[in-house]
Amino acid sequence: MRFAVGSLLLHQRRLQEKAMKQVTVHTYRQDTYYPRVVRAVATILSRADVVAPVDVLLEMGNLTPKNHEAWYRGHVPYLERVFAGSLSKANRILRLIGFHVHDLNMVPRRTVYYQGGNRKNRRLRFSKSGQVGIEEAYATHYVWNQSQEKKRHVIARSIPDHSQEA
Repeated sequence: MRFAVGSLLLHQRRLQEKAMKQVTVHTYRQDTYYPRVVRAVATILSRADVVAPVDVLLEMGNLTPKNHEAWYRGHVPYLERVFAGSLSKANRILRLIGFHVHDLNMVPRRTVYYQGGNRKNRRLRFSKSGQVGIEEAYATHYVWNQSQEKKRHVIARSIPDHSQEA
């Protein structure tokens, strides 16, 4: 009996977590991963004018450079296999990236990833399912198309000044 009650409570908690994790246009700013996505995008913008979801995952630590390289070289069949976390977390982060770059008025550009190394003509996959929407979410890069002054302002607003914390 004790096991059944504990199992029921665990099941109820998981259902609540699932319901809370849905990212919509109205709730994305309250998501727990949103501040991390904002910081990662700002960090990438401080180096370049293009933000790729794969770079955001690297910056956030959900993808290691070693695992990214293995995927890029074709040693891993799809990127989500080496993602640190659940697939629902990966999908949440992708949606948050999409909402945030939309807020920044960045321009989406579809790209295609090809395997590096010897067999460069092979397209890389991001997901096990290969669903078009998921593949496009990973493969879409976002281009900064505004003034560098506005870019500096976005970066300054998004990355906390560590010199004031000391």
